[in-house]
Amino acid sequence: MLASAGRLYRDLHAHPELSGMEERTAARFATALREIGCEVTTGIGGHGVVGILANGTGPTALIRAELDALPVAEQTGLPYASTATGLDVDGRAVPVMHACGHDLHLAAAVGAAAHLARDRHRWRGRLLVLGQPAEETMQGAAAMLDDGLYERFGRPDLLLAQHAAPLPAGMVAHGAGPMTAGCVTLDVTVPGRGGHAAMPHRCVDPVVVAAGIVMQLQAVVARQVSPADQVALTVGTLRAGRHPGVIADHATLGVTIRALSDRTLDHVFQGVTRTVRAACEAAGSPGEPVVRVVSRTPALLGDPAATARVRAAHERAFGSERVAQWPPSLASEDFPLLAAGGIPSSYWMLGTVGPRQWRAAPGANAAEKLGILPTNHSAAFAPSVELALPAGVTALVVAALTALAPAASALERR
Repeated sequence: MLASAGRLYRDLHAHPELSGMEERTAARFATALREIGCEVTTGIGGHGVVGILANGTGPTALIRAELDALPVAEQTGLPYASTATGLDVDGRAVPVMHACGHDLHLAAAVGAAAHLARDRHRWRGRLLVLGQPAEETMQGAAAMLDDGLYERFGRPDLLLAQHAAPLPAGMVAHGAGPMTAGCVTLDVTVPGRGGHAAMPHRCVDPVVVAAGIVMQLQAVVARQVSPADQVALTVGTLRAGRHPGVIADHATLGVTIRALSDRTLDHVFQGVTRTVRAACEAAGSPGEPVVRVVSRTPALLGDPAATARVRAAHERAFGSERVAQWPPSLASEDFPLLAAGGIPSSYWMLGTVGPRQWRAAPGANAAEKLGILPTNHSAAFAPSVELALPAGVTALVVAALTALAPAASALERR
């Protein structure tokens, strides 16, 4: 079982695909689920996959894993390192890497389903295994819901997900309160008046306007948000023009706002909109700027009761010394969208750092080492699959069993 999951992991790692383009990944994941006896449906909300493992009457537990990878050039030196490329939103070829552990999540989900398929005598109910597209763009969960996820496959009684993190492999970590931040992703179009670079006075240069906006937006967080609030505002892309001698007609900014509350997200979003409009008006832009919301997800707040049950199950499985506390993070997830309407959920972090990598990391203590180790989205992110994958399988199995009906009691009710 673990050997098969390991082969799946290495195959997925070597063949990553960008958000919304996960055709091969989805097919490979679907095949792995069918091989262990799941009824599989593909093409949900894009390349989304749902596998159903039914075992009599009882509750439904859903395990979520993600299909997509990132535009990162891998530098791990692994024998199964990715050399794949894909096309970005501008149609340019970019390197692609599973730099966030989604390949590990998929392999662990299949391993957990295989374990539960083998041990049907322990439980009753249904296991749903979800392969979600486009998590990195935070559009995949919404797309699957819009495509009738729960109407078609039933509303689960418990949602489960785990995420790779630079903790020692074999550990898991749970949070109290927000685990990850809410996030709004914006596409901002700054209108200009194009022309010859030798006659800037006859143009409105959107690059200059956009550059000013980039700097002014930092003041929104620094001067319009309470220092007690955790907020991150990032301009991740700035695109304009095709020739150094031509002033472009427009510039486009890609912006993310991250905060631990919807109230703060709304406040910063309003500040961004005001700043963009004021900058364009001051520059004499020939048209109104467009601030478009590409995606939005709330902060991830696991159900306290469900989280307590899962954490207790993890402590029994791993020992309390291998179950840590996770502080709130400004990383973001669209997993909370799946819990809309009050579905109980539990989400935890899964350690990925092997002993050799941990020993080699500089630092006199754990905090110093964690500050040096490659994080998610790094070109050097390389989970210790030999240790992290078995732990990920076990973590999912024991978590799912907190919701699925014990076999004996289920049989007694029939």
